[in-house]
Amino acid sequence: MELTYTKVGDYYLPDLALDDDTKYEIGIYGRMRQRFLEEHHPGVYNRMLLFGELWKHLAEIDAACHERMGFLIPAMAKQEGVTEALKATDQMEWVGHMNNIRNRAEEIVLHELVYA
Repeated sequence: MELTYTKVGDYYLPDLALDDDTKYEIGIYGRMRQRFLEEHHPGVYNRMLLFGELWKHLAEIDAACHERMGFLIPAMAKQEGVTEALKATDQMEWVGHMNNIRNRAEEIVLHELVYA
């Protein structure tokens, strides 16, 4: 890779351009991963940013987290017997159980994918 420079006034500035022009959609888990890398692994964060790998990585983490949540929540609800029948008979109890399940599933996802 050859680096070229452009003279601007009295200074030579490197001609830097990103190789990847793709626009990535980064959700909540991608932003959490970004903040984690910035705060706890600044070297990794800066390397990924400089080499143009960061946004793709964040989009992949976000997609993987949503996919894992989509798998965990129904599996945990089925295992604990939280069904549509419970929803029909006692909605508040069903909401409580589902919130509990969602929070536990999110903790699992965060520890497996975001903070790893």
